[in-house]
Amino acid sequence: MAMPHSREPKSAVVLLDTREHTPEHERATQLRIAEYLARLLGIERVEPTPLPDAEACCYYVPSETLVDPARQTMLGIQDENDLFGGAVSHPHLATKAISHPVPTDASFPPGWTDAFARQACDALLRGYTVFCKDDARRAAELLLREGPVRIKPVLACAGRGQQVITDAQALEPLLVGMDEQTLALWGLVLEEDLDEVETFSVGQVRVAGLTLSYHGIQHLTRDHAGTEVYGGSDLVLVRGDYQKLLQLPLADHLRLAITQAMAYEQAAERYFPGFIASRRNYDIARGRDSHGHLRSGVLEQSWRLGGASPAEVLALTAFAEDPALQRLCASTHEVFGRARLPADATLFFQGHDSELGQLSKYARIRDHDHRE
Repeated sequence: MAMPHSREPKSAVVLLDTREHTPEHERATQLRIAEYLARLLGIERVEPTPLPDAEACCYYVPSETLVDPARQTMLGIQDENDLFGGAVSHPHLATKAISHPVPTDASFPPGWTDAFARQACDALLRGYTVFCKDDARRAAELLLREGPVRIKPVLACAGRGQQVITDAQALEPLLVGMDEQTLALWGLVLEEDLDEVETFSVGQVRVAGLTLSYHGIQHLTRDHAGTEVYGGSDLVLVRGDYQKLLQLPLADHLRLAITQAMAYEQAAERYFPGFIASRRNYDIARGRDSHGHLRSGVLEQSWRLGGASPAEVLALTAFAEDPALQRLCASTHEVFGRARLPADATLFFQGHDSELGQLSKYARIRDHDHRE
């Protein structure tokens, strides 16, 4: 898909932080990403706070997928040339809530459609999204017939806050602390639990007339509390769209992951009015269900800055600087505790974060390929 042409030159790259609180490591990483995007766009100014209106003609870097169409209009965000990230019309569309249908006769918020899940069904694992506690109990009962169920708060990231239950009673303590209004707005995911899981990333970035597509794999690490969390990604990026990516020699499971991500994205473009995104990333899980069968499906989308974004902006810079470049490998790394960086590392954050402790975040590029 070709990018629409920009209407006029941008005056600044602006961080648009829509959260009440942003950890220091994320803020520092976002600023570094914004600096790379400014150079790609030929813009000299990077602003750490949003400017007030569309008259400023800025390029925005939102911390989250935008869910306020009125504010987008006020800021002059009309299409993917105006931001690094994405925008949707309703809050639940920005989360993993869309990755499953609601149970029959369940409640749902404005903007919900099961048509998305019907079109994308071959790209999804078994599961339900619910917007009230009674529907959560009903969904759990249905899914537990086939095996353990993973409970996934939709606003959590890096795998935090998820629990696996093996019977209906185990759900009750998890529901007690959930606010009904928050649940009704954002939803909760209940999904078949898989063993021996590998998580793949498939994505695309479109900036400054460049389109890059990639596949990759995520790695886990342990934080200072000993919890397994996101530790980085290894990406293979090509110049061009997903079809270009599919022309690479790929193992069958990677080819399936890419086609599932494409099906998921196509359903979103068809059924979510107002959806725009210049940064698209999909997590695809492959593992064994309770019967030992291999299963593969999209866990969630990220139409915003993500863990792979440092590698994405380094790759965009490399492709912009070398028109003959067709393929490269890039990686991101998040290391808890004191770390010695590789010689080719580009640092995005290193220091003591008040919430996570000592942390290093960096990216690397290697294996350039100029072959057509």
